[in-house]
Amino acid sequence: MSIRKIITFPSEILEQPCKPVHAFDKKLGKVLNDMYETMIEFDGVGLAAPQIGLDLQIAIVDIEDESGTIEMINPKIIETSGEQTGPEGCLSFPELYGEVTRPNYVKFEALDRKGKKYVKEVEGFLARAVHHEIDHLNGILFTSKVTRYMKEEELEGVEE
Repeated sequence: MSIRKIITFPSEILEQPCKPVHAFDKKLGKVLNDMYETMIEFDGVGLAAPQIGLDLQIAIVDIEDESGTIEMINPKIIETSGEQTGPEGCLSFPELYGEVTRPNYVKFEALDRKGKKYVKEVEGFLARAVHHEIDHLNGILFTSKVTRYMKEEELEGVEE
């Protein structure tokens, strides 16, 4: 496993829809393992393939709760409901934070690293993180949803 370089804005790859994954092989496993190591190294709760320079529909989320690490390949949102507004940041926008409104509930389908389809329902902060990463795979950046930018001091005491 290795730590990958984080691609930062304004790199073009961050704003374009990613291609679906068709090969479920050792190379994909290595990418997922590297993404996890990279996310942990940079203190993130999620990471999408374009953030490490790959034009593929691969994302991972781990908010360090009982859900564990969620690997999403070719994910599609099936249903959303509710609303939550809170602070968000992104590894591709170092030291930039903003208030973003997202669904409080997200139901999605995706493939795991072996190509097996699964459906998952998530709520609260996990729903926020999953939605943020799936947006990345569609070329949508959190900055397009910010209602107000925040200073780092405003985040103190807020769980990231």
